[in-house]
Amino acid sequence: MRPGAVLGLFRRARVRPGAVTVGAVRAAALLLGLTTLGATLRHGVEQPGNALAFGTLVALGELARWGAAPGEREPAPLAAAGALAYALLGQSAGNATTHGALQTVAVVSAAGLAGILPHLVRGRGPGPDHLARRVLAVGFAALCFQPLYNSGAVVRHLGEGPPYALFLGLLLVLTALCDAVLAALVLRARTGFPYGPLLRDELRALLGIGSAVCATGAVMALGVAAAGLWALPVLAVPLLLTQVSYRRYEAVRTVNRQTIASLARATEVAGCTPPGHARRVAVLSAAVGRELGLSGAELTVLEHAALMHDIGQLSLVDPVEGGATALLSAEEQRRIALLGGEVVRRTGVPPAVAVIVERQADPYREQPLPARIVRTVNAYDDLTSAGPGTGAGGGAGAALDALERLRLGTARDHHPDVVECLARVLARGGTPG
Repeated sequence: MRPGAVLGLFRRARVRPGAVTVGAVRAAALLLGLTTLGATLRHGVEQPGNALAFGTLVALGELARWGAAPGEREPAPLAAAGALAYALLGQSAGNATTHGALQTVAVVSAAGLAGILPHLVRGRGPGPDHLARRVLAVGFAALCFQPLYNSGAVVRHLGEGPPYALFLGLLLVLTALCDAVLAALVLRARTGFPYGPLLRDELRALLGIGSAVCATGAVMALGVAAAGLWALPVLAVPLLLTQVSYRRYEAVRTVNRQTIASLARATEVAGCTPPGHARRVAVLSAAVGRELGLSGAELTVLEHAALMHDIGQLSLVDPVEGGATALLSAEEQRRIALLGGEVVRRTGVPPAVAVIVERQADPYREQPLPARIVRTVNAYDDLTSAGPGTGAGGGAGAALDALERLRLGTARDHHPDVVECLARVLARGGTPG
């Protein structure tokens, strides 16, 4: 059997379990949403004023969401806070609520669909996984709270003072943890990356915008219980302002990414490196970094360093043939890396990026992990792109030959764990196009 066929079979074998997991999550959310919508339509909407107010808040929160880059979170904190507040609503202006868990999920599902529909029409809406997680998380919170409150057990044992507020906080923490576990599970199924770093990313996100969402959800539920629905717009303002500020922050991050990408392309425009080389190295380095347990800010620094790893070639009088620095002597590689680090330090990017660029040619025992990754992935792309007929990224035969050469270099140049992680990523179809 040809090597390409072997790789293809291995990729298909690895894809099926992930597809089953994602399908199961979506099916569970769809079943829950349809069941609750059917039950609500059959029995009628309890306290329609509350349902309309919270449904409108969720829909407006989804409408106010901002677009995120592929692979990044696409937050709608106002919608999430409103949905959680409705799930934990026990009273409205001192009067007991009767909407229950089923109507909670039905209202949140219908409002969420209404809010994301304009985004979907423009082709910029969130994926089905987003709505599935929202439905399941709200369902979890409502099922934990509504039956206990409606039976009188919560008020009987906790009263309506601080213990009751702490109870709401505990339920919100449990809901956020469940959502983080579910999000990491779906990402693991989609990407094949290790579950631990993905879960760590989700838990870290809870300390930022996630904590604001949970706190606002609890305050909304308590505020409406005391003051009625008029408390909703007042309590929504701080989170709406936070959402606007976060959008501006994302805009700044986008400009920074575009600036770094433009600097990385300078080597291609100057003819120092093949077209697409920097992007391929960046994409594949990020995948290998995930496989090795890097997350969050570490992956951002790694990606930026991978994009700019060849920028030192702009300082050379005689360009490297084909831009393949992996084929040069160790001394020449080291000189180009130091030149690159000096250039990067003048661009205003974080110093950690320059450190990775200038240390990518060191022996791997002296390198930080991101520099090891950049060196190995760069060498892989150089080897698969060098020679006639391979093209950008190379074919299956070129990939296997390149991996074998990298394994032969594990005495000094390439860390064995990085090479094997690269092989696993490639086997899953991780070669960037």
